[in-house]
Amino acid sequence: MFNYNDAFSRNIGWVTEAEQAQLRRKRVAIAGAGGVGSLHMLTLARLGIGQFNISDFDEYEVHNFNRQFGATLSTVGQGKMETMAKMVIDINPEADVKTFDGGIDASNVDEFLKNVDLYVDSLDFFALNARKLVFQKCYERGIPVVTAAPLGMGSALLCFLPGQMSFEDYFRFDAKESEEDQLIQFLIGLSPAMLQRPYLVDQTRVSFRQKKGPSTVMAVNLCAGIAGTYALKILLGRGEVLAAPYGLHFDAYRNKLKKTWRPFGNAGMLPRLMFKIAKKVVSES
Repeated sequence: MFNYNDAFSRNIGWVTEAEQAQLRRKRVAIAGAGGVGSLHMLTLARLGIGQFNISDFDEYEVHNFNRQFGATLSTVGQGKMETMAKMVIDINPEADVKTFDGGIDASNVDEFLKNVDLYVDSLDFFALNARKLVFQKCYERGIPVVTAAPLGMGSALLCFLPGQMSFEDYFRFDAKESEEDQLIQFLIGLSPAMLQRPYLVDQTRVSFRQKKGPSTVMAVNLCAGIAGTYALKILLGRGEVLAAPYGLHFDAYRNKLKKTWRPFGNAGMLPRLMFKIAKKVVSES
């Protein structure tokens, strides 16, 4: 009963039939099948992307229910990656979905990125070493990267394009710093505008040391919409794409949209001040 052209015919008008055929042939890699990753997969599957490389090693738990789209009573204890792969195939039975069930590391990152047209970052916030590895490999291979961070009830977007500012040049990690300090560097780079900060009502729910923080499904939905739109623009080569050191942060709770610019990445005076403030907040949490 499945027919690709019928299934995605309602995309036509916003994309041409020729462009839809292009999307059918594209391969997108997504590392992480949890909060943002689960909806990135479904969004891009419904856009008509025909090929995926996906990865996750985790299983569903009840505390995933508030934001992860594969998390239900019937999937508790089941693998996130396997569940999401089935959902993608249910949307498009013709999709080619390659799975990497041990997570991404130096042993499989090259295979994970093989023949990939775009990488959409969905790793856990605290998975910094894996993220550094994948971003560096993408830069070396000339693969565009889109990352949309769920922050409060909004989304902060960064895009890294071949030949432009790299992930490392933007975030300015120092190998001599502690993991906690590098995570703070990552946070202030992801969210230069910090639009979410004023309405965090319970600071005790954020803990860098325990590697946990609050989340909302609204933020995940916004991430998928913004990242999906950037995926379309990059894969079809049309529409303005803001790349690092530029970024976007939309916060639905505060009715605000900020276009951010960090010409020196986290090396500037303002990021250094933000680091000191964030460090103080983290040390008190």
